Amino acid sequence: MPYALHSTTVAALPIVNHVLSRLRFSEILSRYLPPADERTQLDPSITLTAYLKSLILCRNPLYSVIEWASLFRPSLLGCSPAQLSQLNDDRIGRALDRLFDADRNAMLTEFVLHMIKEFGVPLQQLLNDSTSLTLHGEYPAADGAPIRGRPTLRITFGHSKEHRPDLKQLLWILTVTEEGVPVQFKVADGNTADARTHVETWQSLCLLVGRPDFLYVADSKLCTRSTLRLIQQKGGRFITVLPRTRKEDSRFRTWLTSQTPAWQEVAQYPHPRLKDGPPDLIRALDSPFPDPDGFRLLWFHSSQKQQRDAEDRREAIARAVEELQQLKAKVEGPRSRLSTREGIAEKVEEILTHRGAQSWIHYAIEERKQETFRQEKRGRSGAQTRWRRTVKIRYTLSWQPLLERIGEDALRDGVFPLLSNCHDLSMKQVLEAYRRKQPLIEKRHEMLKTVLAATPMFLKNVARVEAFLFLEYVALTVHALVERELRQAMQQQGVKKLALYPEERECEAPTAARVFEVFAPLQRHELSKGGKVAQVFLPEVTVLQKKILKLLGVPITRYRQDLE
Repeated sequence: MPYALHSTTVAALPIVNHVLSRLRFSEILSRYLPPADERTQLDPSITLTAYLKSLILCRNPLYSVIEWASLFRPSLLGCSPAQLSQLNDDRIGRALDRLFDADRNAMLTEFVLHMIKEFGVPLQQLLNDSTSLTLHGEYPAADGAPIRGRPTLRITFGHSKEHRPDLKQLLWILTVTEEGVPVQFKVADGNTADARTHVETWQSLCLLVGRPDFLYVADSKLCTRSTLRLIQQKGGRFITVLPRTRKEDSRFRTWLTSQTPAWQEVAQYPHPRLKDGPPDLIRALDSPFPDPDGFRLLWFHSSQKQQRDAEDRREAIARAVEELQQLKAKVEGPRSRLSTREGIAEKVEEILTHRGAQSWIHYAIEERKQETFRQEKRGRSGAQTRWRRTVKIRYTLSWQPLLERIGEDALRDGVFPLLSNCHDLSMKQVLEAYRRKQPLIEKRHEMLKTVLAATPMFLKNVARVEAFLFLEYVALTVHALVERELRQAMQQQGVKKLALYPEERECEAPTAARVFEVFAPLQRHELSKGGKVAQVFLPEVTVLQKKILKLLGVPITRYRQDLE
């Protein structure tokens, strides 16, 4: 009788299980889910936990999750072989319904509080930002009407941060720590204005942290008078960007054209792309025009930003001139369809606005009369031939750069303002709290949309969409914790780089996605004969994988005890 070889995938599931175990996710989930129906063959908590693991490692549509799960050892997914075969899309959908019916706010609070305590996550500085999640489809039923007594979201059109105004969306609001660990999220209606979300977010963070004096960092949408005054009155601390629409901004930029600021050097940062390139020199000063509410308004000047601003202006002018030349050829051509001054001006304004060059180019549309003569009758012309004179209005288009305005704007290149009520922080501390930390939350948004592939959602029911996004938040948290634990351990143990990239190229800041890819090939093999297992081959963990497991604090027995 021949031998038969059966292989199952192990991959990074022991690592994921280790983190989820520390988070007590299954335990918390089971407590908050409504009681299962007597006819339920597979507990919804088991279904949702297995589905969460698929989101963490490999996002799949609901109908293909069972195919993905069939590759793995059932015990790694927290179920038996019989239960694994029941992990179909209908059952996952119904489990998402159960999650929607649960008290997700209370569950999220307990989950985050336990995570903070278990992993020692600091809460001195919290960063907030939002992004749009575009959905493909009409979603006519997602109009905010309650489902089973619970309010729902409105999937609708709004300001698309992904530049897809043709698609409906939801607003994803995320708060992370200064280490990039998510501690709060909320999903709002697709047409929600960012400025209206900060008060509720800050107040809920006060309850989570237990005090209001944490440093709250957000972009210019935070900078509304009512919101900043509320945070100030409640004893909160904030750092934000002053919007270009504020009078203080225009006053300072006008002031720059006639004054020589007393800049102070506060920091130098390496060139973002060139190893041997010139450093980014940061200078700062207190604004000569104080904030009306007594907040601290600081202006910064970046040498790298100055170069980028100048290059952006050159590029905008060059692109606009190129398109204006094409328009000029059409306007002055023999068969031009642009026959009115208003029509030509509209096209010019469209070009200048699209390229952002309306401040630097002046244009003129001049009128000229073009006379043509035509015989009144056919035939050869002679002394008695009568001619008909026709006068047609034609236009010429010309433009010139506004050199004086360009020179004034060049004096303002590289500057940006930060507004804060933290008078105890130095200029450099204010700068680093925003400039060095705020990109962390942008990376979490990128991870949500690319690595975790939150969109497209492959879901039609808005209740299931809300439950799905709750699981996406948990998946995002697992990724962030793996990165944090690994990078902290590397720093503590003096490990500067890990050979995670192909061809053993080294990586200074490993991501969870890359770590999971390194463990992806691991498998368990069973050699059987006559229905009986003759020999078991456990995963062969490489030196690099052992090093990663040690840094993460994951016992290597995790790759054995769950597989026996």
